[in-house]
Amino acid sequence: MRRSILSSLRAHLGRLIAACLAIVLGVGFGSLAMIVHSSASHGVDETIGAQYKGVDAVIYEDRATITPDDIAKAEKLPQAASVVTLTTAYMGFSFPGLVRPTTIPIDALYDTTHISGPGTSSGRLPTTTKEIALPARLAAKHKVSVGQTLRISSYDDKSWNVTVVGLLDDSKTVGSGSAVATLAAVKTFDPGSFTRGIALAAKPGVTQQQLADDAAAAVSKGLQTFTGTAFIAHEVEGYTHGIDVLGGVFGMFAVIALFVACLVIGNTFTIVIAQRTREMALLRCVGASRRQVFSSVLAEATVVGVIASAIGVVFGVALSALGLALSREFDWGIPPVPLHLDLSSVFLPLLLGTVATVIAAVVPARRATKVAPLAALRPEVAPAAASKAGVLRLILGFLLLAGGGLLLAVGASSHQVLIGVAGGVISFLGILAVGSLLVPALIRLIGALPARSGGVPARIAVANAVRNPKRTAATTSALLIGVTLISLTCVGIASVRKTFDVSMDGQYPVDLMVTTYNEKMPASAEQQLRDIKGITKVVPISSVTVKSGGEEVQVTGVDQAAAGSVIHNSTLANELKPGTALLDYPTMNMLKAENGTPLTIVSGQHKLIVKAQLATGLDPITVTSTDLAKLAPTASVTGFWLASDPKVDGSDIIDALQQSIPTVKDLSVTGGLAERTSYTKIFDVLLIVGVGLLGVSVLIALVGVGNTLSLSVLERTRENALLRAMGLSRRQLRRMLAVESLLMALVAAGLGIVLGLIYGWTGTSALMGGQTVDGGVEYAVPGTLLIVIAAVAAVAGLLASVLPARRAAKVAPAGALATE
Repeated sequence: MRRSILSSLRAHLGRLIAACLAIVLGVGFGSLAMIVHSSASHGVDETIGAQYKGVDAVIYEDRATITPDDIAKAEKLPQAASVVTLTTAYMGFSFPGLVRPTTIPIDALYDTTHISGPGTSSGRLPTTTKEIALPARLAAKHKVSVGQTLRISSYDDKSWNVTVVGLLDDSKTVGSGSAVATLAAVKTFDPGSFTRGIALAAKPGVTQQQLADDAAAAVSKGLQTFTGTAFIAHEVEGYTHGIDVLGGVFGMFAVIALFVACLVIGNTFTIVIAQRTREMALLRCVGASRRQVFSSVLAEATVVGVIASAIGVVFGVALSALGLALSREFDWGIPPVPLHLDLSSVFLPLLLGTVATVIAAVVPARRATKVAPLAALRPEVAPAAASKAGVLRLILGFLLLAGGGLLLAVGASSHQVLIGVAGGVISFLGILAVGSLLVPALIRLIGALPARSGGVPARIAVANAVRNPKRTAATTSALLIGVTLISLTCVGIASVRKTFDVSMDGQYPVDLMVTTYNEKMPASAEQQLRDIKGITKVVPISSVTVKSGGEEVQVTGVDQAAAGSVIHNSTLANELKPGTALLDYPTMNMLKAENGTPLTIVSGQHKLIVKAQLATGLDPITVTSTDLAKLAPTASVTGFWLASDPKVDGSDIIDALQQSIPTVKDLSVTGGLAERTSYTKIFDVLLIVGVGLLGVSVLIALVGVGNTLSLSVLERTRENALLRAMGLSRRQLRRMLAVESLLMALVAAGLGIVLGLIYGWTGTSALMGGQTVDGGVEYAVPGTLLIVIAAVAAVAGLLASVLPARRAAKVAPAGALATE
C-alpha cells in the first residue's frame, strides 16, 4: 500500500499543486501573524525589563499622591539596599528654529549603584544644575548637538540657560524619551516637581515580595505597591495590549485564510477522487479493503499537508524577517524589534496546516471507499464530482440563515457585538449550506445575457457552470468568503468613520481654534494663517471677559455669515443668530440657565439680553459679532476659527500653527483636528491592513477557482474533444472556459458585496450604537471600493481560466477521443 500511495502522489502531483499552494499561503500567513506578534511582544518585554533592571519593588500612585513623608518612610525600610525617588519636571525647551518652546519632561538622576539608570550614546551625564542630557532621537529631530546651549522655561515664566553635555541612548526606549538632569537642577527648575514613583532594591536575602509587602505597610494606604517583576509585567501590559489586540486580528485573518484553504483542498481531493474511480475500483479488485483505500487517501493528504505546511512555515519566517527588517527603517517611536522564533509560532502553524489538510480530505476519502470493485470493469464515463444537494442540507441551511439573521438583528438593535458576530457566522454558514441551490440560480440569472448574445460557447459555458451545483458552490464559496470579508471591512470602516465624523462634529464643531491670552492679534495674523498649507477657511473672532455670578466668563463673538464655513455642525451654525447665546455645559450649569431662558450679560456700562442655548465644543458663551459689539464695542480680534483640508495631515497643520504668528507670545491651538487626525490614521491603517490581509484569502480562493477549472478540463477532455470535432475552434473553447470562470467570479463578487453591506451595517450598529452620545449610527456605502472589488474579482476570474483554457485548447480532438 505504501508503494501505491507514493506512485499515486507522483502520478497526480500536477493535480495537487493548487492544493499545496493554498496550504502554503494559509500556513505561511498564519506563521507570519504568530511570528510578528511573538517578536513584537518579546521585544517590548526585553526593552521594559532593561529599563527597570535591579528594581525589586515599586511604589506607585493610585488613589493617593506620594508625599515627602512616604519617601522618608520608604528610605527607612531596613530591607531596602537602595531607595530611588523617580522625579520629573515638565519644562519648555526653546529649540533652534522654533517660535515657541516645546514641553519636554526632565527626569532627575539618581544613585545607580543597585538600580540601573540612563546611559549615553555620546557625551556624558549631567553633574551640575546648568547641565542637561537629551534623548538622541529628540536631539536629532531638532538638530541639537553636545556642547550646545538651550533655553528652558517653567510654567511661571522663569527661564535658565543649560548646556547639553550628553545624548541619551534611546534606541531601546518605548515611545518618546525624557531628558535628564541632576536632582538639584530639577528641584531648581520646578520646586513642586512631580514624583511619579519610588523604586527600591532589596538587600541580599530579602525577596521581592517581602520588600513589596513591607513597603506597602509603611506608606500611605492609597498608594499601589508592586514587586519588581509585577511592575515590569504591568508596564509591558500597557504597551502590549495593542500588540495583543493586533495579534488577535492577525490570528483571526489567519484562521480565515486557513479555512478558505480547507475549502480549496476539499474541493481538489473531491474531484481527484472522482477522476480516479477506475483506479480505486482496480485496487478493490486486487484485494484492497475499504479501510485501506480510506487510509491511502488520508496518507496522501498527510504527506501533502506536511510538505506544504513546512514550506508555508519557511515562507512565513522569511516574510516576518523581511517585514521586521523594513520596520526598522521607519521611525514609529518604538524600539527595533528583532526576529524571535518560539516553538508555538513555528510548530503550531505546521500542525494546524497538516491537520486541516487531513480533515479536508476526510469526506473525499469516505467517498472513495464507496467505489465498488465492478466499477473497474464498466465502460468509463465522465466522473461526477458531486451530487445534488439533499433536502436535509437545504432545510438546515435555511434554518441557519433565518436564525443567524435574527441574531444579527438582535445584535444590531441591542448593540451587542458578540451576538452580532454569532449571527453573522451562523447566517453565513446558512449561505454556504444553500449554496448548491443559490449559486446555480444566480449563474443562470447572470448568464442569461451572455447566453443570448455570446453564441454557442457562452451557452455551453452557462450549462457547464450549473451542471454540477455542489462543485460550483464549493468553488465559489472560497471566493465568496474573501469578497464578503473585504466588503464587510470596507463598509464597516466607512460606516464607523462616518459615525465618528458626525460624533466629532457634535463634540468639536470647529477644526481648530487659535487664540491668545491678554494680547491682540496683529493685523497680518489672518493672512499668515491663510498661507499655511491645509488651512481652507479663516474666520476672526473677538472676545471679552465678563463677570457673572461671581465668576469670570469669556464671551466670544463671531460673524454669523462666516461662522457656517468653519462650524461643521449645521444645526449649531443655524442656532447662532442675533439674540441667542450658545453656552457650553459647564457655563450653563454655573449660571443655572436652561434652553430658551433669557440671559443678561453685563460688561461695564453695557448690557446684553439674549436667549440661552446649550452648545458643545465652543467657547463658554458664543454670540454673533453684532451682539458682541453691543456688549463690548471696542473688543479686538483675539483669535481665529479655522477649517482644514481633510486630505492634509492634521499633525503637520497643528505643528505649523503652533509656530505661526511669531509676534504673539502665548498662542493656544485647540479644536478637534488632532483627535480627528489620530483616528483617521487608525482607520486608514485598519483599512489597508484589513484589505491586504484578506487579500491573501482571496488569492487562495482564486487558486481554488483555477484548480477547479483545471481539473474540470481534465474531467471533460473527451467532451471538449467532441466539441472541437464538431467545429468548435480553439479560440471558442478558450472563450467558453473564460465565460464559465467569469460567471462564477461575478456571482461570488455580487453575493459577497451584498453580504458585506448587510454585515458591515449591522456590525457598525452593534459596535457603535452604544458609543455615540445619542445612540445614532451613520451608514456608508464605499461605492468606489466596492466597484474595484467586483472588478478585481472579475479580472482574477478571467486570469484563473487562462492556463486551463490553454491546456484544453492544446489537446488534439482525435487523440482525446481515442483515450480510454
